[in-house]
Amino acid sequence: MIFGQLAGLSWRKRRKFVHEVYYSTSPAGIRFQGFMLVLDVVLIAFFMASPFLEHGTLFLTIDYCIAAVLALDLLARGWCYGNLRRWIRRPLVWADFAVLLSLVIPVYAANLGFLRILRAYSLIHGEAFWRIIGGGRWVNTQLAESTKAIANLFVFIFVMSSLVHAGFAARVPTVRSFMDSLYFTVTTLTTTGYGDIVLPGPGGRLLSIVIMIGGVSLFFRLVQVTIRTPKVRFNCERCGLQRHDADAVHCKACGAPLRIRHEND
Repeated sequence: MIFGQLAGLSWRKRRKFVHEVYYSTSPAGIRFQGFMLVLDVVLIAFFMASPFLEHGTLFLTIDYCIAAVLALDLLARGWCYGNLRRWIRRPLVWADFAVLLSLVIPVYAANLGFLRILRAYSLIHGEAFWRIIGGGRWVNTQLAESTKAIANLFVFIFVMSSLVHAGFAARVPTVRSFMDSLYFTVTTLTTTGYGDIVLPGPGGRLLSIVIMIGGVSLFFRLVQVTIRTPKVRFNCERCGLQRHDADAVHCKACGAPLRIRHEND
């Protein structure tokens, strides 16, 4: 349907139309972004299951098909964004490029498979996700920040587990499967340290330190976001402060009056 609409448009109008379906809240944009959201969920489920699947011909075929879809998606987003230099500097774009790299060369860089889970990071931190979920009501809310904190911790655990498995499965007899690597990562992150799995050498110790420090930091960030007093984002016209109490009528930084809209307004 979208390709049919593009066929009769000029080059400039095509770019405007693609920008609308990717970045706007129009009915066509919401439908397209909703479709891409469902597609992302399916891809992330496949990426999570891939460490446990046999990497045969069928797996590689699916890999390359997904790579083609993601490459077209990246090209379309970059083309219609409006400022290619600013677009290319976005962290979410780099995360998507990393996912694409792991899909394009799975045979020559099998250890890059852990990068695929970064698609979950791109999904949760992307603007389209919050435009679709809840009809856009949860953008810049405590729920959104809590969900992003959970996603950060989840992605960190999966990436570290994959690094452990890729770097030490062949050298550590007790690491026999990806589940063993995941088990080691979680026990190290929580500083439980049962001692049944130990990574050898300076590299293993360094990776264990990264898991402990990074995991604990992300966990406390999650706790901080979850238990703190709910805030809303509203830009103060006088001083620029963006975070305020939900019932604030004056900016706590400069005292300027605020007109924060609520759902019942």
